[in-house]
This record gives sequence, C-alpha cells and structure tokens, in this order.
Amino acid sequence: MEDWAEIRRLHRAEGMAISAIARRLGIARNTVKKALARDRPPAYVRAPRGSIVDEVEPQVRAWLAKVPDMPATVIAERIGWDRSITVLKDRVRELRPYYLPVDPATRTTYDPGQRVQCDLWFPPAPVPVGFGHTDSPPVLVMVAGYSRMIFAVMIPTRQAEDLIAGHWSVLQVMGGVPKELVWDNEPAVGSWRAGKPKLAAEFEAFRGTLGISVHQCRPRDPEAKGLVERINGYFETSFLPGREFTGPGDFNTQLADWLARANRRHHRRIGCAPATRWGADRAAMLALPPLAPQVGWSTQVRLPRDHYVRLDSNDYSVDPVAVGRKVVVAADLERVTVHLGGRLVAVHERCWARQQTITDPAHRAAALAMSAAAARRPATPPGEVVEQRDLADYDVVFGLSEVMA
Repeated sequence: MEDWAEIRRLHRAEGMAISAIARRLGIARNTVKKALARDRPPAYVRAPRGSIVDEVEPQVRAWLAKVPDMPATVIAERIGWDRSITVLKDRVRELRPYYLPVDPATRTTYDPGQRVQCDLWFPPAPVPVGFGHTDSPPVLVMVAGYSRMIFAVMIPTRQAEDLIAGHWSVLQVMGGVPKELVWDNEPAVGSWRAGKPKLAAEFEAFRGTLGISVHQCRPRDPEAKGLVERINGYFETSFLPGREFTGPGDFNTQLADWLARANRRHHRRIGCAPATRWGADRAAMLALPPLAPQVGWSTQVRLPRDHYVRLDSNDYSVDPVAVGRKVVVAADLERVTVHLGGRLVAVHERCWARQQTITDPAHRAAALAMSAAAARRPATPPGEVVEQRDLADYDVVFGLSEVMA
C-alpha cells in the first residue's frame, strides 16, 4: 500500500519517470507501471473456498423455479440433503428472490395541505397534576404529511371534549386546517363497526364545522399512520430523557420550545428541515372556519344547596346566590366557568387531578354569611300564616333581577 501511494506521488507530484522511480525505490519498472495503472489501492483478495452447498445448487434452483416459495426444509427433503440445514437455508435465502415475482414497494407521497396524522402519546414520565398527585396525561400529537411538521399539546383526558379542544388549540397554532385528519380507532374519534368506519357524534360535528374529512385506519394497522407513530418514539428518545416537570403547563412549555428546534432539524426522508416545507404546506390548507367550533365541556345543571358543580370527577364551588337555579358549566383545557344567565358566578383553574374539591374562599364566605342571616331570621309563631312571595321578589333581594331580565 505504501509503495503504491509513493509511486503515484513521485510520478504525479514530482514528475519523475518510471525508470527513476524504479531506481529510487529499488523495484522493477513493471511494478511501477502496474502501480500507475491502478487507480485504487491494492487489496488482498482471498480466493473463495467454495461451499458444500455448491454441488446441490442446480437442484435447489430447479425446485425454486417450479415453486418459488417452497420452504428450505422441503427442498432439503427433495434433494436428499443430510448435512447442516443452516447452510442450505442460507443459500435458499440468497437464491429465492431471483425466482419470486417482482413486488415493488410503493412509496407514500403527500400533497401540501392534504393530510395530518394524529395520535395520543402517553409520556412515561411523572407529571404533577396538583394535590400531591402525579399522572401521565395524554399528549395530542399531529404530524403534517407533506412537510413533516410536528405539533403537540398535553391535554387533561382522552375524552371527546378535551380531545376536540386539543385539536382546536393545535389548529389555531397551525393557522389553517388540513383537508384530512388520519386517526386510529381512538374511542373519542370513532371505531369500526360491521366492517365500516363510524365517527363518534362529537367528532362528526367537529369535522363538519371544519369542513374536512377524517380517515379512520383499520384496527391493528399502525403502519397506516407511521409518521406519527415514529414521532412518539422520537419524543421518548430525544425529548424526555433528563427532563423534569412541575405540571402540565410546564410540560407544554418545554415541549413547545423543543418542537421549535426539532422542526428546524434536517429530515432525512424529505431532504430538508420540516420548517422549510411548512410554508407551502400551510398555504395549501383550508382557512380556519369563521365560526369557531363547539369545543370543551358544556352542560346545564341546577345548582344544589351545597353550591358545587361536578366536572370530570372534580367538584367546583359556585357563588351560593345561584342555589336552586339552572347554571351553565363550561370548561376548556385551562379553566372552568359557571354562568347564571349572563352573570359569571364561578371561575376556576382546571384541575387535572381526580376526585378533588376546589373551593373559592369568596364562595365559602358568602355561603357562611347567608347561613348566618338565615339563622337570625325570627321563627314563625304557631298558627301564623307566612306570606308567599313571588320568585321575582327573591331575585330583587339577591340582586338577580337585571340578570334574569
């Protein structure tokens, strides 16, 4: 190797003649000529020793020509093979592709703005959710097919109300709506029934407001949304290691910062960073609907005497002035609100823990004051008729006349 390199250097860089090189290095001129004629470094190649399968290879090929998928064990029986089955299997494995029909793989391509694959990822890391509890809430992951742009947000539950609210949150960050979402059989999205996909009622209404389609993958077919499945693994190897979280809000903040960097990294499959393609992907998407879809939780209940309403296993206090009346309870990913008519009678930060009671000190103080006032009212003497008052009079007493009007 060293002689070959030095011969070429002397000839190309120093301009020495073949005879001069031979004299300097003390080698024959033919050796110099051979070295100059070789463009690649010399390498020792051992002559093949052959294999015990070489003698029966024609018979193996003959059987594969007749039955390309014949198992190696059957071929061994047909040719009377009594040696190691392993070496025969290796040779059959090498020869079989030459006799199988051509089966090219189809590369999946995506048009800009066309598809976004979605999935729920449950991070294997403890996230404090309040009241001394830790949990692993789901993370809604959405990957654009054309640009490979990644979007994700942690949501409180996988129930339809929170899942749709998470979708709307991500779509607002995108600034557009893809023509199709790809989902597996997540219960809040839909399922396959009698061999046909069927969307859940809430998700059907959501996609109708957006004006898009939803492709439901067949059961047990993770390859159908391989883009987002690989991103879930990417999170566990590149985002989670070494991180600690103080709560869901901190998790989403750290995730958003990391995604900003991840989307600028070179993607081997598309040959560039996802952020480079995102402009074309976003431009081809549909515009956000002029009327926002109904997202989150919304229910109407009559407020009981203990002035608490229950939402997703948690109890939230309400101004006791609304006791006995119908109130509207609404919640998104961040807060819970309660309205009596057009009046806000409760607002709380959304609790991600389970089976908890959340009390506003002002509501407790108002309830105690009303209880004390009721205790000071004189009792009705026996036989005295109590004057019946209209409900509107009580509205005036509690300052609700304008609200109910």
